[in-house]
Amino acid sequence: MPEWRRKWSRDQRKLAGLLVVLSLLAAVFAQVEIQIEGATGWAANLPTWRVENHWLLDYFWGGRPLTGYHVWVFLFMALVFHFAFFLHGRHSFRLEFRILGSLALFWILEDFLWFVLNPAFGLSRFNPASIPWHHHWMLGVPVDYWMYLALGTLLIWLSFRRRKRVT
Repeated sequence: MPEWRRKWSRDQRKLAGLLVVLSLLAAVFAQVEIQIEGATGWAANLPTWRVENHWLLDYFWGGRPLTGYHVWVFLFMALVFHFAFFLHGRHSFRLEFRILGSLALFWILEDFLWFVLNPAFGLSRFNPASIPWHHHWMLGVPVDYWMYLALGTLLIWLSFRRRKRVT
C-alpha cells in the first residue's frame, strides 16, 4: 500500500477525489460555456430573455441580469448533481449537503475557469474593469466567490462530519 494512502483517512481520500472530479467537471463545463458565449460573458449576445433590473437580483444574483440561458443551465446542473439519488434510490441530508456544497464549489471554479481558459480573457483580464457583470469584488475576486466558497465548504464539512455516539 502506498505511503500516502496509509496516512490519509477514508474521508480525506473521498474529499480529494471529490475535489478532483469537481475540478474536471468545472473545466469541461467552462469550455462548453466558452464555446457558447465566446468573448462576451453572461449571455450578452445569446438569444435569450433577460431581466436587467430587479431588487431581488441584487440580493440573490450579485446584481447581474437574470437570463433564460442561466436559469436553464443552473437547473440542468442541479439535476445532474442530484442524478445519483435517482440511480441509487436513496436520499439523506448528509448526501444532500455534499451535493449542494459540491454544486456551490463547482460554480465558483467553473466561473473562474471560464475567464482563465477563455482566449478573449485569460488570467490577466480577471479584474473588475474587464468583467462588468461581476459588480462586487473583494480581495481580487467577485464577492460571490467568497460567499459560495463559505457555503460550499460548510456544507461539505457537514457532510463528512461524524456523529458522536452516545455510550
